[in-house]
Amino acid sequence: MNESITVVKLGGTQGVDFSAICADAVGLLAGGHKLVLVHGGSAEANALGEALGAPPRFITSPSGYTSRYTDRGTLTIFAMAVNGKINTLLVEQLQGLGVNALGLSGLDGRLLEATRKDTIQSVDGGKRKIIRDDYTGKIETVNVGLLQILLDSGYLPVIAPLAVSQKGEALNVDADRAAAMVAAALRAGTLVLLTAVPGLMKNFPDESTLLRQLTAGHLPMALEAAQGRMKKKILGAQEALEGGVGRVVIADGRVAAPISQALAGEGTTIG
Repeated sequence: MNESITVVKLGGTQGVDFSAICADAVGLLAGGHKLVLVHGGSAEANALGEALGAPPRFITSPSGYTSRYTDRGTLTIFAMAVNGKINTLLVEQLQGLGVNALGLSGLDGRLLEATRKDTIQSVDGGKRKIIRDDYTGKIETVNVGLLQILLDSGYLPVIAPLAVSQKGEALNVDADRAAAMVAAALRAGTLVLLTAVPGLMKNFPDESTLLRQLTAGHLPMALEAAQGRMKKKILGAQEALEGGVGRVVIADGRVAAPISQALAGEGTTIG
């Protein structure tokens, strides 16, 4: 395990303070930390889709997980939002702070290779449906050699949640689970998942029920407590820990110095 490496997932929901995250990264890098940022983009993709007359559609799997329905047109909009806008503007902020950030998606250099799901099941009104034209994928491999070259050369990788299929197709992948796979591949000491809530709450949205410390054995209970998108974060945490990551922290991305606060124990620490 490499304790000096921290992988940070920046939530794509409204409220997460990208400026505070970027400013915090400057100090951590100066202190000897190696960082990799993985970002989402749900809010931007939703807004762009609405503006283009193609509002987002979401599907719920039989096991209760919600994800974006991504046909080819939606994939184009998603790529415009996350890779074209969010990734570029994050890199711009970091460069303005003197950090040599390098933006890329999982397509670049086959950084994230995924298997496209031939069919996915959704539940709508109590009925199961089969969807066949979805461009989503499950990440199978991470080009860790490429990431290591970037880190060793002093770059800060900033990764957009797109992957490449074995056939070379662009695929939408879940950013929390992408961050988990990246963290596991790098044997990172910590995976920080920054979101627009203080952490996992036993009784959402009652913040007084924040769960501060969990072991891997608590994860089934955590999945029961998790609501909506938090389920994917718990799943990502589980995959990261199983992949050899030291700990996972689900923390508030709306506060000052959010990465540092998470590393200091704010939020929900799992491990």
